[in-house]
Amino acid sequence: MKIAFQMDPIGTVDIEADSSFRLAEEAQARGHDLFFYTPDQLAFQEGRVTARGQDLRVQRVQGDHAHLGPMREVDLAEMDVVWLRQDPPFDMHYITSTHLLDRLAPGTLVVNDPFWVRNYPEKLLVLDFPDLTPPTTIARDLNTIKAFKEKHRDVILKPLYGNGGAGVFRLDENDRNLTSLHELFTGFSREPLIVQKFLPDVSAGDKRVILVDGEPVGAINRVPAAGETRSNLHVGGRPEKIGLSARDREICSAIGPLLKEKGQVFVGIDVIGDYLTEINVTSPTGIQELERFDGVNVAGLIWDAIDARLGT
Repeated sequence: MKIAFQMDPIGTVDIEADSSFRLAEEAQARGHDLFFYTPDQLAFQEGRVTARGQDLRVQRVQGDHAHLGPMREVDLAEMDVVWLRQDPPFDMHYITSTHLLDRLAPGTLVVNDPFWVRNYPEKLLVLDFPDLTPPTTIARDLNTIKAFKEKHRDVILKPLYGNGGAGVFRLDENDRNLTSLHELFTGFSREPLIVQKFLPDVSAGDKRVILVDGEPVGAINRVPAAGETRSNLHVGGRPEKIGLSARDREICSAIGPLLKEKGQVFVGIDVIGDYLTEINVTSPTGIQELERFDGVNVAGLIWDAIDARLGT
């Protein structure tokens, strides 16, 4: 097959952790042809969705992991699969790329389905499952956020469309910074904020469960560094081996059918204690850590699911 990756620059990825690299590596091992381009090279030209990029070959060699051919323009309708893999922020640039990629259906499979990536951003899709999630408020109005904090006392405040743990603050009952943080966030963004009740179980880890076509295939535990609330690997969280609990499977059973129906082939959910906190559909991570811990070829399972969707 012909496979295109729409992602951030591949030359700087960590080949021991990056999920896009692992997906490309598995596709290449299956004999598929790879093409790489960055989102800014995506275009709509007189009825065609095109991208300027480079043919790609990958190898697991530090510092020499991506061999790129000459820059050329391709009609993405000629691709069998296009991977939507750039990292957030989930801004208008990101949203516009999903609108353009929508136009490739039904001839080209875009993973994850861009229509539902656009309509199911990570911190909003969880609102469909209130029985699984901690108390949550989404608001820009300071008084609304203050009322939530007064009720729950110890809360997490973060940007609605952020990622990688950036801009995440814990505000306990003694904190005096809510107004200042609100001024900071609203000073550079028109987006609302999300505030959730703090879950003390995060000290034991924030579990990343990976689902393939709606089915859980395993999990890793991300433990915060000493003195840190955030458990994201980008900010020093430590991955640990962990199994799926009965509660994890209950959560996956509740959300899995919807994810499969909406074409969300590769999803990473975040679970703290008994609560679902995020459903990551834009550019989930965790494949390589899970493969090392459990010895499961997760990338292979993802490609099997894509083959099944294509009928190959």
